[in-house]
Amino acid sequence: MTSKDQDPWDEGTPVPLYVITGGPGSTATTFNLVTLIAARSEPEPAMQPEQAAILSMCTYPLSVAELSAYLSLPFSVVTALLSKLVDDERVEAIAPVPVAAFPERGLLEAVIHGLRKL
Repeated sequence: MTSKDQDPWDEGTPVPLYVITGGPGSTATTFNLVTLIAARSEPEPAMQPEQAAILSMCTYPLSVAELSAYLSLPFSVVTALLSKLVDDERVEAIAPVPVAAFPERGLLEAVIHGLRKL
């Protein structure tokens, strides 16, 4: 097979993911798919391209799932990158908004009863 006949899906030799993450990261911060990430600093020229991209994209909060999709990287790799950025205080991890508590049954029944009287 010549270079002209190369398979369009052949990506050559992929970069191992541990090279991108720099090895195992901190486990102090736990992330889930809906954790919001907000940048606290600007990217620096000497930063890894993936970390600089995260800082550039997170000028307004984005979820970890969105970052993973935009960067085309697995969730585990993005969380390893984010752990380092959180440790360096370059990004802030914001817990997702909790699900609102359901109102009490008595309150709902009183509202329904009031509506029926109208």
